Order: sequence, then C-alpha cells, then structure tokens
Amino acid sequence: MKYSLFSQRLDLLGEYGIAAFSTRMLRSYFPGESEVSFKKTLDRGIKNGVLERVCRGAYVYNREFRRQVHKLEWIAMVLRAGEYSYISLESALSEYSVISQMLLNHLTVMTTGRSQTFKTPYGTIEFIHTSRGEIEILNKVIKQPERPLRVASPELAMSDLQRVKRNMQMVDMDVYEDIIREKNHLI
Repeated sequence: MKYSLFSQRLDLLGEYGIAAFSTRMLRSYFPGESEVSFKKTLDRGIKNGVLERVCRGAYVYNREFRRQVHKLEWIAMVLRAGEYSYISLESALSEYSVISQMLLNHLTVMTTGRSQTFKTPYGTIEFIHTSRGEIEILNKVIKQPERPLRVASPELAMSDLQRVKRNMQMVDMDVYEDIIREKNHLI
C-alpha cells in the first residue's frame, strides 16, 4: 500500500477525532491490502513517528492523539471494543472526591470483557471484569460530553469497590454519604 494513502486516511480519521486504534480497526480501513503489505505500512508508520504502538494490539495516531484530553480512556475504549466498559472503582471515586488521593496515570475500568492490566506510555489501564448486565450498567453510568467512556455513578462505583473486594481504607464515607444525601435531595 502506498504510504501516502495510509497517511491520508489517518488524517481523515483524525479530523473526526479518531486517534486510537486496535490492529483490527486499522486493518478494516484498508480492506484490499494484503496482510504483508499492511504490516509493512504499519511498521513504516511507527518508524516515521506517525503511529505509536502503546501496547499490544493498540496504536495511536500521534498528530491527533496529542490533542486528546482523556488519553487513557481512548486507549481503554479501543482495547475493549465491543464490550461494555465504564470508569469505576478508585478512578470514579477519586473524581467524586470520595477518595482523597488523585489517581494519576492509572485508570480503573469495569468491563464485561476479561480482567487485564495494560501498561502504556500514558499510564496504566486496569480492567476488572463485571458480571453486571447491559441494562444495569447503562442505568447506573453517566455520560459526560467529550469523554469516550461513561463514568459510574457514586453508588455504582462504591458497589463495584465492595463487590470486587478492593481496599476501602482510602474511602471517606462521610463525603460519600454527603454526595448521596445531596443527590437524593435533588430528586
């Protein structure tokens, strides 16, 4: 495949804000290419710095990815494409200030896929399997504009933390109860 075509397609995807890809996703954008040709072009893109392999099976388009705010979320979304995944546990509770420590470069994600941890140049993504059903998940997560993953409600994040038997010592129960009281007051 001509490298210029490869670069043009990445530019076009970048215009739509798509900057993180699985190998399968990238392959789908070039359906007529042989596996050997595709692999050579992919390697060339990495060598030229256009693409970055962030972990096994996941790549980012550097030109567009630099502009992304929630980098780990975009990578997580690619790694668990086709599964229901949402930010929960310590990452969500930290956002709600229920955990006083801010998690830098570590993202905890509940997923209907398998549990696995990925270390990337942008931080660590920890996937924890959940057996919750799709409807339950969709009813208890919050979609925030400009974020690729949904975020667990405070109740769901706390329930997940207890369900998977994570360390509860960092949780400030007074803050959590205040959030729940305030939320119930607004309803």
